[in-house]
Amino acid sequence: MSSFDRNDRPLVDVRHLKQYFNITVGPLRTKALKAVDDVSFSIRSGETLGLVGESGCGKTTVGRSILHLYQPTGGEVEFEGRLIKTKSDINELRKKATMVFQDPYSSLNPRMTVSDIIGEPLDIHKMYANKAERMERILELMDRVGLNSEHASRYAHEFSGGQRQRIGIARALALRPEFIVCDEPVSALDVSIQAQVINMFVELQEQMGLTYLFIAHDILVVRHISDRIAVMYLGKMVELADASVIYDQPLHPYTRSLMSAVPQPDPKVARANKRIVLSGDIPSPLNAPSGCPFRTRCPHAAPCCAEAMPEFKEVESGHFVACHRVNEL
Repeated sequence: MSSFDRNDRPLVDVRHLKQYFNITVGPLRTKALKAVDDVSFSIRSGETLGLVGESGCGKTTVGRSILHLYQPTGGEVEFEGRLIKTKSDINELRKKATMVFQDPYSSLNPRMTVSDIIGEPLDIHKMYANKAERMERILELMDRVGLNSEHASRYAHEFSGGQRQRIGIARALALRPEFIVCDEPVSALDVSIQAQVINMFVELQEQMGLTYLFIAHDILVVRHISDRIAVMYLGKMVELADASVIYDQPLHPYTRSLMSAVPQPDPKVARANKRIVLSGDIPSPLNAPSGCPFRTRCPHAAPCCAEAMPEFKEVESGHFVACHRVNEL
């Protein structure tokens, strides 16, 4: 985990981000699927913010919307104090912010050699004076992520999953970015390889002063690398706090349920740990419940929970929760 100054101005500031997709639900009828609905948070320079939640909760969409891979439906994204609005803003953002994708098998072009995959951002932004300088930069990036120079002329299918993800990480580092969205970068890898890749992310952050939004559904992975953790449910942010606080003192009922499912290595602690099992299934984002989206599965739901979405507010210093009954639980 990185060290950072808490008084620093945020590198990334996301305010009331919305990302809706129109889904066809019948003849000539569409309905808005609210993949991300009114999400706000900031990330300080040099920090790692972990973003967790069940599959389909909108984590990946948040990351892609920040980078404007999806044009946000509403809300604002600020990078280094500059509002990202125009094509020029987005082009400048792409030089300083990038993404490592989840699947190392589908995110690399099978027709391109490793050197061309890693060099593609350099080509797009014309970041070299001649071919020799380009190749020198590619070999430097390969060395940084633990790939041999003789791999440069090979194709992606010749590598293992872990090596492919290293190629993807080298590509993400090509423009010397300040901010990287890591979209479940180890979930497709063997457990034995996951630790190596996670440790490499930590080392790269220390060496290059990187800032991460680290998206994952594995709480243990997120806790290992994150300074703070944000929890999402059905397109909404439900809790945000320091990693140790989220892990040891979660306040939102959904976060408590997630934490109760984390395996405990100590048998005594494991026996004493009461698993909070949620009833029912996750509602469809096309037909989300009124009020709090979690109320249909929440053991503490009250009539007020159906009436209005709880405000995402600071209940303790740096600890934000969206729950009507947070003071009673």
